[in-house]
Amino acid sequence: MAPSARPAPETNAETAASSGSGRCLRLGLIGYGAIGRRVAEAVAAGLAGPVELRAVLVREPARYGAVPGGAVLTADRAAFLAQPTELVVEAAGHDAVRQHGEAVLAAGRDLLVVSVGAFADDALLARLQAAAAAAGRQILVPSGAIAGLDAISAAAVGGLDTVRITTRKPPAAWRGTVGEAQALAAQEPVLLYEGPAREGVRRFPQNVNVAAALALAGVGLDATLMRVYADPTVQHNTHEVEARGAFGALHLVLQNVPSENPKTGRIVAMSVIKAVRNRAAPLVVGL
Repeated sequence: MAPSARPAPETNAETAASSGSGRCLRLGLIGYGAIGRRVAEAVAAGLAGPVELRAVLVREPARYGAVPGGAVLTADRAAFLAQPTELVVEAAGHDAVRQHGEAVLAAGRDLLVVSVGAFADDALLARLQAAAAAAGRQILVPSGAIAGLDAISAAAVGGLDTVRITTRKPPAAWRGTVGEAQALAAQEPVLLYEGPAREGVRRFPQNVNVAAALALAGVGLDATLMRVYADPTVQHNTHEVEARGAFGALHLVLQNVPSENPKTGRIVAMSVIKAVRNRAAPLVVGL
């Protein structure tokens, strides 16, 4: 008897259907740098659950090779939005949020924003919220490089008195910022900024998105206190969060290993992958 033919490998969509979930999330990415590439690789490896990456929007497609899974790689937003997706992940910086956020929401997609520091611009945040409401969609903010957002946002319901974040990164992480000269000359920890999170996020847009996420979860960008250090004594991107309120007190410290982009910890991509996986998961922990 001739051996039976081996079945062809299943796609993510087929795997979802055969597992009985019947649901496959179709994903779009804006940006294909340190975060976007990791997300695409995780989707291709099945680490994000039943998800298909359908399109990637970048400025210069010629800079990149093929995207895992054969997703469309384009600089044309119309071509990007022509692909059927339910969720779009922004991982390209504040300008990308400003340029594409409203269009993504108006096209009927939920938008997961990594560069949440863009929301230090109240007018931009208001426009995106209005676009989301009009389209019946959501703007999502992942935990990113920080922990405790669930606890902070829950505590905010009962009332928070103070929220403070202290960020320490090695000097190389501050290249290309207003603190570059101070950071690269530092022989000991140097305080680059102390004050409200809103101004800190504006000064260091690629480094302290964590502060914006913390502020949105808690007492807002103007009431959240922030300290930023260039610190040659640390090897990790370190964030210390302190909060007090009706719930009690919280104090946590994260030491994140930097990615190939020293401004960004490896855990940011992991957080995005987990957030994407949550969208199709039958059980979600940590809301």
